[in-house]
Amino acid sequence: MANKEVLTGAEILIRCLEAENTEFIFGYPGGSVLHIYDALFKQNKIQHILVRHEQAALHAADGYARSTGKAGVVFVTSGPGATNAVTGIATAYLDSIPMVVISGQVPTSLIGNDAFQEVDTIGITRPCVKHNFLVNDVKELASTIKKAFHIATTGRPGPVLVDIPKDITAHTTMFEYPHTIDMRSYKPVVSGHPGQIRKAADLILSAKRPVIYTGGGVVLGNASEELVEFTRLVGYPITQTLMGLGSYPATDAQFIGMLGMHGTYEANMAMHECDVLIAIGARFDDRVTGELEKFCPYAQIVHIDIDPSSISKNVKVDIPIVGAVDSVLQEMTKTIRESGQQPDSDALANWWAKIDAWRSNNCLKYDRDSVLIKPQFVIEKLWEVTKGDAYITSDVGQHQMFAAQFYKFDKPRRWINSGGLGTMGFGLPAAIGTKLAFPNEEVACITGEASIQMCIQELSTCKQFDLPIKVINLNNRYMGMVRQWQEMFYDSRYSHSYMDALPDFMKLAESYGHVGMQIEKPEDVEGALREAMAMKDRLVFMDFLTDQTENVYPMVAAGKGQHEMVLAPEKETA
Repeated sequence: MANKEVLTGAEILIRCLEAENTEFIFGYPGGSVLHIYDALFKQNKIQHILVRHEQAALHAADGYARSTGKAGVVFVTSGPGATNAVTGIATAYLDSIPMVVISGQVPTSLIGNDAFQEVDTIGITRPCVKHNFLVNDVKELASTIKKAFHIATTGRPGPVLVDIPKDITAHTTMFEYPHTIDMRSYKPVVSGHPGQIRKAADLILSAKRPVIYTGGGVVLGNASEELVEFTRLVGYPITQTLMGLGSYPATDAQFIGMLGMHGTYEANMAMHECDVLIAIGARFDDRVTGELEKFCPYAQIVHIDIDPSSISKNVKVDIPIVGAVDSVLQEMTKTIRESGQQPDSDALANWWAKIDAWRSNNCLKYDRDSVLIKPQFVIEKLWEVTKGDAYITSDVGQHQMFAAQFYKFDKPRRWINSGGLGTMGFGLPAAIGTKLAFPNEEVACITGEASIQMCIQELSTCKQFDLPIKVINLNNRYMGMVRQWQEMFYDSRYSHSYMDALPDFMKLAESYGHVGMQIEKPEDVEGALREAMAMKDRLVFMDFLTDQTENVYPMVAAGKGQHEMVLAPEKETA
């Protein structure tokens, strides 16, 4: 840098964020970060989004990161600011979301003295970050921020926390931001091994009953185009995890639905009976595999992942390939094309016939003639009204599963939900980050009356920053998934799952300056959705009073295999 300047640590931090092309900072000020906020006040390149709770700052930055692929940035103060942020950090960590979290810390002279608002932020967050740093010298601040962004956004992404004592933000030094960074101990593998790719291609082409199983790594790796090309080249059935939805078009005939605990009958049965499983950017999560001893008993497994620690972690695989999924899929597709070989067309036709027979079960059917609003019906109508093109965030529970089952995602990064940690309260702040990233796109938060109350104060943030999000509240007056488990596994002992002190959501939304609606009849659902979507400049909170008894099916219970699904009782279907 030609003209080096002497700046405070706080000013250096802001300059570093500008150099990383940061658009938004999501945060909440406090004593330990006031020097930073003062430096922030003096610039106009980065917009700060003031949330009403630190957890929401993390979720909003998370929504921004998931929808854009860029790192979300967060400011929190020391002590309770940092501890309030831990749930959001863990949410991002378990779903591999790139984030840089700047936490304030008490002055270095007071660290370890039980000072006011002091906690061991490094120790507390170590289990749920990709990496964290404590800055002890202002001269190290710029290089530390560069490292934080590099670690957060490369390899398997994840949140990185930088803890900065208050005195460091006041100290001065010459500022120079490194253009590149080299870390001897951190060298993610990008290209897959050519020999392993050739072995995998041979196995894939020899398959009689193949299945392609993809996860969130395809979305995070921006490998959707490569996945579509590969899948259509081989003509195999493809299933996706909750986190992988949208990386392959859900409306395409080769897509056999989501797999796992609430996956489709055809996807889970195909997984159980396949002879070659091609796992791409997926981690064999317990909600996908069911009972491990019963998982894919006939299959040889190819596993492509950028994180070597994920391979054979839960399920032993036959051909591991470590590398970025986009480059590995490119090489795999090239290898198959150049081989001149074709899949066994007769075997593949027989396999598709079997899958189509499973499909004929119509495992997602529900009572379309009900006089009560069915949550599935609301999601289907939302998909129709938005033409399947909206950004959908969700909270956690039955509504999340219904959204995954009935909103057909054809594009990646349109489905934004907490998969690994399952964090209630995620949906609304995640919608804030998404709407800020894409102000001209429709953003809808699908939630339930229990989840929405976890971070409902962020309706104030939406008002302050004029964010016309559409909130779809599937209100069954229960903690729906808890009630479902209590019905199925606890002899209908509904212990503390009934929400018997709910607010009037219409009035609550209106009190924040938004539009409130309550919908009670199925015939009013579509009209209400169209009316809400037409209000381009207003947040609309839509309170749908849904059938309290509706459960999510299919379901693979704990201890069961993928082929041991519980389907909807006939009395509950049309």
